Amino acid sequence: MSFLPKFTWDIDPILVHYPSWMPLPGDGIRYYSLLYVGVFLGGYKLIDWQIRRAGGPEEDGSDFVIYGVIGTLVGSRVGHVFLYEWDHFLRDPLFLFQIHKGGLASHGGTIGLIVAMWFFTRKKRQSFLEGSDRFSYSAGLGSTLIRIGNWFNSEIVGRKTDQTWGVYFPRYDRDAIAPVYRHPSQLYEVALGLFVLLVLYLWDKKLGEEKRPRGAMISMFFAVYFTGRFLVEYFKEYQAWAVGLPLTEGQIYSIVPALLGYYGIYWSLKKKIPAHWYTDADDAKPADDDHEDEGDDEDEPPDAEKHDHDVDEEFGR
Repeated sequence: MSFLPKFTWDIDPILVHYPSWMPLPGDGIRYYSLLYVGVFLGGYKLIDWQIRRAGGPEEDGSDFVIYGVIGTLVGSRVGHVFLYEWDHFLRDPLFLFQIHKGGLASHGGTIGLIVAMWFFTRKKRQSFLEGSDRFSYSAGLGSTLIRIGNWFNSEIVGRKTDQTWGVYFPRYDRDAIAPVYRHPSQLYEVALGLFVLLVLYLWDKKLGEEKRPRGAMISMFFAVYFTGRFLVEYFKEYQAWAVGLPLTEGQIYSIVPALLGYYGIYWSLKKKIPAHWYTDADDAKPADDDHEDEGDDEDEPPDAEKHDHDVDEEFGR
């Protein structure tokens, strides 16, 4: 392993420090905060592209930003505190609101976004799975940029290497007498996020973009991303209560989402419910008329493949 690089990463996580006379929370503007802005702006552009590609109105994408920001921040913070710093929360419940001190969990953010998408699709009278599909690219971008933020913060570090290579994080190993070289696990997850985006793009193309079956995109995201998370966790430092266990917290929390993703791929390809973003025009014209003769079962009426009747009933259609 001696051919691999060995270096120190000791950058200040604060890009701009606040002047002493400025009474603002925190010490300044962090790289992490700016990357979160990139998550929201980039995520908006991607879901807006997906909705408008389907003929949806411009306001639908922008409306989701409000739901997405709240869901991401609340879910990520609550998830981090409850999953990784429960003891700290019991000692100081107000710690939950001290988001400027850092501490956001991607698993909690995922749950927050699921809740946000549920409220958003109910408001817009859309299928929850349809909205989730169109958000999958945004989720892939967010998982990538957040790990870049972790890299700048020198947090979520990897386990120790054999010390012939790796990255030394002085801000993490503050008490180390000699440099401690670790896996750059944050960069591994950045690579994972980029890989997920590539897979989603190729999967979308393979399925015919707007001809794809409902549920296929978000299922592929869950399957690939959380499988990747499970594997990357082998290189990440243990956190909280998982010390001494065969699996890390991240691995334990990734198993169910990954399995749901694989099942979702199977389900979507079997059901073949056509992707469709409902618009005002659907009040006058039934959705998916172009699919009337595609994939019909001889024993089922022509509309059997066009709608998920459970979803239609749920949304009052």
